[in-house]
Amino acid sequence: MAAIYFPQFRRGRQGLPLRKGETILDHARRAGVEIYSECGGKGECGRCVVRVERGTEALSPPTDAERKFGLGEDLRLACQAVVVGEGDIYVYISEFGKYSILTETRRREVPLEPLVRREGDRVLYDGRPIDSYRGGIYGLAVDVGTTTLVLEIVDLETGETVGTAARKNPQVSYGNDVISRIEYTMVDKYGLRYLGPEERMERVKELQRAVVGAVNEEVRKIEGKISHLIYEVVAVGNSTMRNLFFGIDVSSLGLIPYEPLRKEPFTVPARELGLELNPNAVAYAPPLIGGHAGADALADVLMVDMHKSEDVVMVIDIGTNGEVAIGNRKKILTASCAAGGAYEGATVRCGLGAVEGAISNIRIEDGRAVFSTIGDKPPKGICGSGLIDLLAELLRNGIMDERAKIKAPFEVTDGIKLYQEDIYQLITAKAGLKTDQELLMKYYGVGLEEVKRVYLSGAFGNYIDVRNAVEIGLLPPVPEKIVKIGNGALEGAREMLISRTRRREAEGLLDLITHTKPNELEEEFAYLVAENMYFGRRRRDVCPGRP
Repeated sequence: MAAIYFPQFRRGRQGLPLRKGETILDHARRAGVEIYSECGGKGECGRCVVRVERGTEALSPPTDAERKFGLGEDLRLACQAVVVGEGDIYVYISEFGKYSILTETRRREVPLEPLVRREGDRVLYDGRPIDSYRGGIYGLAVDVGTTTLVLEIVDLETGETVGTAARKNPQVSYGNDVISRIEYTMVDKYGLRYLGPEERMERVKELQRAVVGAVNEEVRKIEGKISHLIYEVVAVGNSTMRNLFFGIDVSSLGLIPYEPLRKEPFTVPARELGLELNPNAVAYAPPLIGGHAGADALADVLMVDMHKSEDVVMVIDIGTNGEVAIGNRKKILTASCAAGGAYEGATVRCGLGAVEGAISNIRIEDGRAVFSTIGDKPPKGICGSGLIDLLAELLRNGIMDERAKIKAPFEVTDGIKLYQEDIYQLITAKAGLKTDQELLMKYYGVGLEEVKRVYLSGAFGNYIDVRNAVEIGLLPPVPEKIVKIGNGALEGAREMLISRTRRREAEGLLDLITHTKPNELEEEFAYLVAENMYFGRRRRDVCPGRP
């Protein structure tokens, strides 16, 4: 029987039976092979480029959507190339490489009082016997990002970390952002119809299997083979990612008023999710804040002890989705927006994820770009930190004006250029996050001078040059107040894993937090975002401080 092969991936080397009428992307998803697809398979983003080494005769001819991208010989868009004939097909993924993903956090001392503990020769969960003691008790903290997946295994008897792992979230083959994932669970793009409840849940389970399968793979790699000794999992993520991990319908997040069906915290048997751990292990879902602000934003707030602070502080977590929180022990406000797609390699022609060969920092000397790449590999594209550097350097050197205009594409190196339309994507992405920062200060009734510290969470924030991020308006113009905290969401998950006190505090945060939706509150929200796209002086100040 004819098959399709993805030789770069262990799971794709054995081949998968061909199904006529399905695309290469459909086959990749069935095989568990990750293909980047920002638009969710519509032929709009051009990111799912693959090289067909053999078997082109079994595929449909290139579509109009493919021709507009000017693909080279043997290159196809995985979402457009449909199997129509017989014969083996060998496919190589263009955007393939080892990702550089942040696992480090700013470690904090918290009480070691996990819900899972040893009593004599028994293992107890919240006082209830669940197993005999087998030589160890471990827990798993998971940060389920839209683009990345980060895990930390913790010894629950000592509080020590025994292993970490990070990889790309395999759900990226269903789309780069949460909207694409939500749409996949709601719409049959071939039949041009909305899916019924049973079909919708089949899609949800498909996405759940992809991410849970990745967790199982990474846990098996941890030295010591201790998966059978893991008794609890704490998984955080934005509202879509958390609920997909737990197999919950996310369609409500794609419909007004854009709220998750299930926000409250809960615990389920880990085996029901497909996690290959101790048979009696449980999985805990921390609460969601509201809208698209999820358990990851809650974990950030917990990690910096915003709820205990006398001073007003701010947390900014920049990822594929951006979250902002501001407050102190009296009240906390939050907001979320689509922020990081352009800065994570999507929608920018020369953009690339944080893989080996990605240009990660740039400066301009005598009109020419000087740069370094991740892993010191030959340059393949520019990742988010490099794009921020490039915008700031273009602005400083007068190559780009305050209205974000350039006279000609800027060449970084052979074959890697930044075009005017790329700049538009980048300034649009940063404008939404900047507007949320300003409006939250306005709603809170403070000016920037009254914000004591600005905590920067997440991998993207950890690697960027703060001075350059301030220069382009992505971060507030107070670099001296900005503190990088690493992966705050993962640290918050770890604290909820090892300390029942911190878990109670996290659940209690919901009484203190008010989630805002500035795009609904502000009649002129689009105008405010448009103003923040550019680099000149603002025509008016949206955060004047206390009235």
